[in-house]
Amino acid sequence: MTDDAGSIRLVQTVLDSTDARELAEFSRSLLGLDYAEGDEPPPAGQPDQRGGDRLVLRSPGGGPQLAFQQVMRLREPDWPDGPVPQQMHLDLSVTSLGELRNQHERVLILGGSLLSNRDRPDPDDAERFRVYRDPEGHPFCIFVAERNE
Repeated sequence: MTDDAGSIRLVQTVLDSTDARELAEFSRSLLGLDYAEGDEPPPAGQPDQRGGDRLVLRSPGGGPQLAFQQVMRLREPDWPDGPVPQQMHLDLSVTSLGELRNQHERVLILGGSLLSNRDRPDPDDAERFRVYRDPEGHPFCIFVAERNE
């Protein structure tokens, strides 16, 4: 076996969803991503054929993408209190406590919900780290990456 990590790259993270369009719109709005060509929402009143299958979001600067795959059923994680684990989550960072507060408001306006900012050993860390759920129930974290205000 060779250790040739240079020949493999992360292309995208795929999230299952019972409403791929809704989850893609939430993520697009929150993260400032763009739809891959052909995955844009249809004009008002037109059927959303792509939204019932798989949608891809790209970063304007390139890099790994986020994709959303339509499924019939999804067992919503009830982590941290129940038996269904989070399965996967996204870690997102901001550069200041003020920006974390701004993003907190955006998450709520866009349809996400605060899951927790508890269980942090340092009270200062509790203010710098928050766990949310997207509209589909997937957990994600936003934290302050640097201690610059």
